[in-house]
Amino acid sequence: MTTSTTDTTRAPAPGRRSWLRDHSELGVCALLLALGVLVLTDALTMDVDITQRGPVGPKTVPIVVGAGLLVIAALLAVDVLRGGRGQAETGEDVDLSEPADWRTVLLLAGVFLGAAVLIEPLGFPVAGALLFWGAAFALGSRRTDRDPLIAAVVSFVTYAVFNNLLGVPLPGGPLMGVL
Repeated sequence: MTTSTTDTTRAPAPGRRSWLRDHSELGVCALLLALGVLVLTDALTMDVDITQRGPVGPKTVPIVVGAGLLVIAALLAVDVLRGGRGQAETGEDVDLSEPADWRTVLLLAGVFLGAAVLIEPLGFPVAGALLFWGAAFALGSRRTDRDPLIAAVVSFVTYAVFNNLLGVPLPGGPLMGVL
């Protein structure tokens, strides 16, 4: 009885699968590396006015962040390849035996996407208030008498601080003339 050794439908060798499972943190290294390259590429191709004065310009922080991401990716890769392992989450206030609360995650994602879509037509004060109120609702607050008021105050204060004090223009929307 003869057996063929050219079977192409074989599963990967158990040793390879075990090595990949033992070094799964390398995926985080790859993500950090890709993000660092993206940030550095974007920073180095940034169009900066030639009349910029001073040693610190708009490229400085992105270059530092991108280089930091590359260094962290390399250090983490070296640690993982030397046998370092991340500690499993013990969770002080998290019951790891319970499944994830996908309803809350999806509600929060919907609130963030909704705010991103509404920020241009309604402006930051209104979209921000809806964002803060929606996030409070998604996270379990059901105080309809106080939550909208707090959300509006936080949104308007955030708008005023960024727009008026820090000089970061945010879209005001229909309230532009009022604010």
